[in-house]
Amino acid sequence: MLAPDDYTLRPLTADDEAILWDLLYFGIKRSEGTEPPREIVQRPEYARYVEGWGGPDDLGFVAHDKSAGGLLGAVWMRAPFAQDAPPELAFVVKPGFRHHGIGASLLTQMMRANSHLSAVALRMSATSPAVRLFERFGFVIENENEQAVVMHRAI
Repeated sequence: MLAPDDYTLRPLTADDEAILWDLLYFGIKRSEGTEPPREIVQRPEYARYVEGWGGPDDLGFVAHDKSAGGLLGAVWMRAPFAQDAPPELAFVVKPGFRHHGIGASLLTQMMRANSHLSAVALRMSATSPAVRLFERFGFVIENENEQAVVMHRAI
């Protein structure tokens, strides 16, 4: 089990696009017992979260294992894809490292860097554990459908 002293967080840079492509794959919802092909991340509905990473509105953090240097997870967001929409946030912790506090550490870092953030769109179901984590930060579900939720918080 990983403890907070076992991993480090750092800001994502323009050089981290490859890391995000890798993590994006792990963030794609899977049917029980199936693994999607790696090429699925190139679909437009997924690629938009990573393609051309490193612009002025791109912000995120990545977690690495201190001893092995392995990639554990990341949280990142880009400018909204539609006018008057909240920014879409991608949030992934690799399987095998979930439920160790890494996601909470990543989200804490993101919220510290964006204390003004009052709304976020998440491409996940309202029953996702990540949604519960956002609720701990004061977010509440404003809109939801089968694929995504929009969460809001008063600041």
